Order: sequence, then structure tokens, then C-alpha cells
Amino acid sequence: MPGFDANPGEEPEDDEITISASALRSLGDQMQRFLLEYRFAMQEVETKLAILREEFLHMHEYNPIEHVSSRVKSVDSLVAKLERRGIGTDFDIIRTEIYDIAGVRVTCAFIRDVYQLFDLLTQQDDITVLEVEDYIETPKPNGYKSLHTIISVPVYLSTGRVDVPVEVQFRTIAMDFWASLEHKIYYKYARQVPDTLIRELKHAAETAAELDTRMERLHVQMHGEPPSQATPLELHRVAEQIHRA
Repeated sequence: MPGFDANPGEEPEDDEITISASALRSLGDQMQRFLLEYRFAMQEVETKLAILREEFLHMHEYNPIEHVSSRVKSVDSLVAKLERRGIGTDFDIIRTEIYDIAGVRVTCAFIRDVYQLFDLLTQQDDITVLEVEDYIETPKPNGYKSLHTIISVPVYLSTGRVDVPVEVQFRTIAMDFWASLEHKIYYKYARQVPDTLIRELKHAAETAAELDTRMERLHVQMHGEPPSQATPLELHRVAEQIHRA
């Protein structure tokens, strides 16, 4: 018929593909900028920890931090999580629903260092504690131990201030070694781990906890009583205050 192509379905289909690709590129650019905010927030936390470590070395001749690692989720990883959770691409909603986009892991020598560093980091007046989960005081059923906290960190951009959540995990060397081994085993068996290995992992977690206790006792005997620190009870009170807020 006059005024129409011989294959009327092709051109609208091509237009639809072009629009979709353009929208996808635009969303990708926005997502990259969104994740950049989390990278900046992660770097803020790393800087705060580096300052604390330097201060301890110069003032107390002691380093409570053995190792710090960090990561920001990739675009693919974040999109996959959004799909699993049924969350759209509204960045304000993502920020309030997904707390582990940026993560920092702090490995300490002793349990007392874990609580002390948590206390020193979170008492800074530009840090807001959003969540606390103390898996050291109350381990997971499989034996996993770590102190998890979600904190909000201000990031100052050319467009203004953005408060960005960062997940910070504190654990001892023994806890970190166990968690790394557990992760490798679950990956190897595609999460279908034989019961015998699960029992062995639980036993290994108990052994690691005993080692933590013994090594800390030896350290205190050599260097005297540790400085004041946040206790599990105090952390529980913090968690209750967050819940009430």
C-alpha cells in the first residue's frame, strides 16, 4: 500500500531496539556515577582506619589493625541482586534497601581490638550507625564469627552532600582464616556441602575461638590490661537504640 514499506514490521522494531539501547547506556552511566559515590564513601572509611592505625603506632607503639580489604559491587553484581530482591532502578530506594554495595573488612589480632576499633570508628561525629550484628557474641549456627556494622558516611560532591551506607566487618585473624576456608569449601561444592564437612567446619570454628581466647590471654599477660573498649552489652544497647530510631 502507498506510504508503507514492503516489510512494515522491520522499521518500528529497529526504532525500538535503538531506544532500548540508548536507555540502557543512560542507565549504565547513572549506575556508574551511583557506584562512584560508594567508592568515595569506602575510601573515607579506609582513611579513618588508616589514621587510627597511624595514631596507635605513634602513641601506643601498637597496631590493632592487621589488614584492611575493601570492595564495591560491580554493576553486574548489583543488578543481579536487585533482580533477586525485586527492586527497581530508583537509586533512592536502592540506597535504603541495599546496604552491602560498599564493604570494608578489618582484620585484627585480638577480639578486644575488634570492639575497640568499632568504638573508635563509630564515635566519630560524622559517622552514623545504622545496624549492628554481633556474630562474635552470638555466632551463626555454622560457627561463623564476625562483628558486622552498617554505617552512614557523608560524601561531599560538586552537587552537595550525600550520606552513603558502608558495610564494615571486624574480625580476628582466626575468624578471617575460618571464613575464607568456609567460603572456598561452599564454592567447591556449589553450596551442597556434605554433612561431615559441615561438622568439621563447626569444630574448626570452635577451635579458632579457643585459639583467639588463649592468644588474647597471653597478650594481656605480656602487656597488661587492655584499654577500655565497647563490650558486647554496649553493642547490644547500640543496636536497640538503632531499632527504636
